[in-house]
Amino acid sequence: MRSASRHPRTILGLLTGSAAVALVATAGAAPARADTGSSGQVPGLTIVVSPTGSDTAAGTRRAPVRTLPEAQLRARQALAHGTAVTVVLEDGTYPLDAPLQFGPADSGTPAHPAHWEAERGAKPVISGGSPVSGWSVHDAAKGIWVADVPKGQDSRQLFVDGRTAPRAAVAISRSGATVTTSGISSADPVIAGLAAETDQKRIEIESIDSFTDRYDPVDHVDGNTLVMQQPGWQNNNFGYDTLAHPFAGGQLLVENAYSLLQPGQWYLDPTGGHLYYRATAGDSPASHSVVLPRLESLVQMAGTPQSPVHDITFDGLQFSYTTWLRPGTSIGYADQQNGTFIPVAVPQPADYLTSCQSGCKEFEGARNLWDQMPAAVQVAASTRIAFRDGTFAHLGQVGLGIGNDADANGSGVGLAASSIEVQHNLFTDLSGAGVVAGGVQPDAHHPSDPAMALKDITIEDNLVTDVAKDYKEMSGILSTYADHTVIRHNEVSNLAYDGIDIGWGWGANDPGGSQDYQNRGLYAYQQVYTTPTTFRDNVVEDNLVHGTKKVFHDGGSIYNLSASPGTVITGNYIYDNLHTVGLYLDEGSRYVTASENVVQDSGAWVFTNAYGPNHTADNLIAHNWYNSGVAQTPNAAQRNNRLVDNVAVQGTAWPAGALHVIQHAGVKASDRVFPLAGQPDVLATTPAP
Repeated sequence: MRSASRHPRTILGLLTGSAAVALVATAGAAPARADTGSSGQVPGLTIVVSPTGSDTAAGTRRAPVRTLPEAQLRARQALAHGTAVTVVLEDGTYPLDAPLQFGPADSGTPAHPAHWEAERGAKPVISGGSPVSGWSVHDAAKGIWVADVPKGQDSRQLFVDGRTAPRAAVAISRSGATVTTSGISSADPVIAGLAAETDQKRIEIESIDSFTDRYDPVDHVDGNTLVMQQPGWQNNNFGYDTLAHPFAGGQLLVENAYSLLQPGQWYLDPTGGHLYYRATAGDSPASHSVVLPRLESLVQMAGTPQSPVHDITFDGLQFSYTTWLRPGTSIGYADQQNGTFIPVAVPQPADYLTSCQSGCKEFEGARNLWDQMPAAVQVAASTRIAFRDGTFAHLGQVGLGIGNDADANGSGVGLAASSIEVQHNLFTDLSGAGVVAGGVQPDAHHPSDPAMALKDITIEDNLVTDVAKDYKEMSGILSTYADHTVIRHNEVSNLAYDGIDIGWGWGANDPGGSQDYQNRGLYAYQQVYTTPTTFRDNVVEDNLVHGTKKVFHDGGSIYNLSASPGTVITGNYIYDNLHTVGLYLDEGSRYVTASENVVQDSGAWVFTNAYGPNHTADNLIAHNWYNSGVAQTPNAAQRNNRLVDNVAVQGTAWPAGALHVIQHAGVKASDRVFPLAGQPDVLATTPAP
């Protein structure tokens, strides 16, 4: 056994899969959580909810109500009379028929926030799904089973034993495929076999590229050609890193057809109300817990910028079982980066398959139209909101969205989030990112109303692991345009793409604009701003980031985009990123300080993308430790990107300062969740990277 001082500080350590999830899901009972409801520390009304209760009952522990909407109605009535309210959820699952909508009437006060919390020792689950049972054999030779589900219920996700199960999918050769303006052809017999499918519009193509993960649905099958739905197909095939010409193409897959089923995969027929599952030899889905999502979000919180929702705390709750259906529509998922996509038909040159595969003027015209992927739990036009000791798991999109653009919120209201706290939560088994704070459209970076700006977002002491499973190009934590986002003491691991990303805009919206984007034609469609964006004074500190870049080598384990005066990246420990980039200051990064980080086994321990006229400048990279890789800092002197007193280390012979960073990165020791009885202490026995 190697010295413990050389081990990464990790929560999961040796535990994997369901064992790890079961371990960390006990965070709802962590001693750090204040028992405001059951201990009576907050005066006022306590409303108790239980899955075995009745909505005509008193709402006490002896006579709890049954549903969350009923508890919310009673809480609003009490809050309207100035009564402090605590809603206590007992153990069990709370299925929703519609998302819980929180508005100003659900608000508490700064002295007495409205509390929604788990009973001590309980693990209540707020669910947007339904269990599936009644399985019967459909095709014994192939091991395919079928169960009846409500007709019309659609989903892109299925959860088996608390994990996302893969949809029916088969990889085809990218080199053997031909992309045209109307579709894709291939001699692979899998394509011709799809002609027998009765609902061909459910079939999809997925293209895993250099930094994008694109989806588009089929219209119909014509011999060995898949004729694709529009405008998603055209939108997926112009711009950068396209489906037709990826910068570094990975897998190309055909998905979501019954004939594609492989062992462990599923297919849903909403028209007939049938769910098919192909089991492995000797297995049966009847012996497993199977949940099919019904809802696309669980919580939609929004007031207005002038009258925000305020003073609400969620403690110890689990949010689970959602889907997101838009990629299966004719829009597809024309992914651009980190959960943004083109949502409408946009003008394109007639020869876009040749002229617009590495950008073009028309593509620049679409930038300000990009939508964001919505979250299962959505917070906008809100202030002094806290999520503590909870779990965001088994969700078909982003876990928690804070102040995203209006298009990503079911309320129709976006941005305007301030003083939001996300502390000591588990984010795992998500199709998208764990947390996304901020928007990408013009009101995000230069708000037309100052009250729309994001500020004072704290994301601290969270474990974000095994997320972005379906939309693989998303980072674990993303904060775009915000004033003073603090991302501190998180552990972010097991990702196809980046760990922690901050910023947006590639410098194009910074004062004076970007000559690079002038050359590309962007400013024919938008103004050149003379004032700074809202992206400033951010802190990325004491995080443990590992197991990143498993699919995409573009990007970095910790990544900044655009000018961010006063931003500091410090005290982070990065390892196991497949020898890619550790600290990445991408286009337009300015005024950023990266100091006292430890970067282990990276191909480039730091990269300042100052190629071309993109204004990546005036950054300080000082007093960091690294044991491999280059400092890729082109034009450093001309751009005033300074490297000061950084230390190269042999092997893992880290000096005292680096060891201090390694030992203190990640979830704070006082808040760590330790192993279950009989399990080893993973903090002392985790193998060195």
